[in-house]
Amino acid sequence: MHLNKVTIEDLPLRGKRVIIRADFNVPLDESGHITDDTRIRGTLPTINYAVDEGARVILCSHLGRPKGKVDPRLSLAPVARRLQRLLGKEVLFAEDCIGAQAETLVNKMKPGDVLLLENLRFHAGEEQNDDQFAKALASLADAYVNDAFGAAHRNHASVSGITKYLPMAGAGFLMRKEIEYLEGAVADPMRPFVAILGGAKVSGKIGVIENLGKKVNKVIIGGGMAFTFLKAMGLEVGNSLVEDGMLSFAKEIYEHAVGRGVKFYLPVDCVVATSPSPGEETKIVTSQEIPKGWYGLDIGPASVKLFTEALGNAKTILWNGPMGLFENDAYARGTMAVAHAVADAYALTIVGGADTALAVHKAGVSESMSFISTGGGAALELLEGKALPGIAALPSKPT
Repeated sequence: MHLNKVTIEDLPLRGKRVIIRADFNVPLDESGHITDDTRIRGTLPTINYAVDEGARVILCSHLGRPKGKVDPRLSLAPVARRLQRLLGKEVLFAEDCIGAQAETLVNKMKPGDVLLLENLRFHAGEEQNDDQFAKALASLADAYVNDAFGAAHRNHASVSGITKYLPMAGAGFLMRKEIEYLEGAVADPMRPFVAILGGAKVSGKIGVIENLGKKVNKVIIGGGMAFTFLKAMGLEVGNSLVEDGMLSFAKEIYEHAVGRGVKFYLPVDCVVATSPSPGEETKIVTSQEIPKGWYGLDIGPASVKLFTEALGNAKTILWNGPMGLFENDAYARGTMAVAHAVADAYALTIVGGADTALAVHKAGVSESMSFISTGGGAALELLEGKALPGIAALPSKPT
């Protein structure tokens, strides 16, 4: 699967000002320290390539949801400091992403210099995809590179609007890798192709379930969404998370899958507790025996065995969504066990979604995965078969 879009390697960057849209939306703790810099590291190949080509590198990103107002707690200043360490060179920081100060700093740049602009979302124009804001941003540069796959599904000024004013545009290395892995897996997977879907809700994954249902050989369902399926099969699920409006959909999905010869796996047992809060009494029961009033919070050991067996002959595995409430150690075993099973599989393994990436990291098996996607919502929309604005906005390669 090759991306048919112009990429950074097709652009003449030497001496040019290039604005790179990165995804530096990193988690911060209360005191403003970065707790996980995976997203920053993911953009390093693109930044280093532009630096080596002798471009003047202007980086821009959003962070959090400041809702169009300046919020010092969501400043990108800590990102500039971390980037400086990771790049081993000075990173200039502009206290606004457009306007006089940013322009002055850009004009002083020499080839190979790196400048990070302040949080794009401090301006309402970013999320509104406002033309004036996109134009002001574009005026800082000669070329545009989008390396922010995590934001590619947003129709925002720095993602899609800016390309109107900077026709010399292309995808960065991370963007290219994301699309090639995710689209490639779905378009032409090595088979058997197994999708593992988890997380809380069926409703958030309707499109993915429908699109992947046509392409996979096996579907494994865990997490909160499993209880909607179990209830749809007529089982008692106690106080477990259920979306009653999704019951007929769940039944339909199951019947369609079975009708197409797709193997459909649901948990055969689960860890239940008297309440979801930590330190409660827990027990393991079969899916047929969930007691009234109890909460299902993880898949049980028999499900782990079943799912692991089902993954045994897989050649492509796509995993999106944890198997239980894994933030709490008491309910993390199912997710950790599945992470190990996926890591041990002799297959192309693709992990999508922030929670799943975190779980894989927590299990210590990140290195064993073929690819871990940085984009939660963007990955889901791509797997649903939707066109992403950030990708659509980039020029296609001349054939």
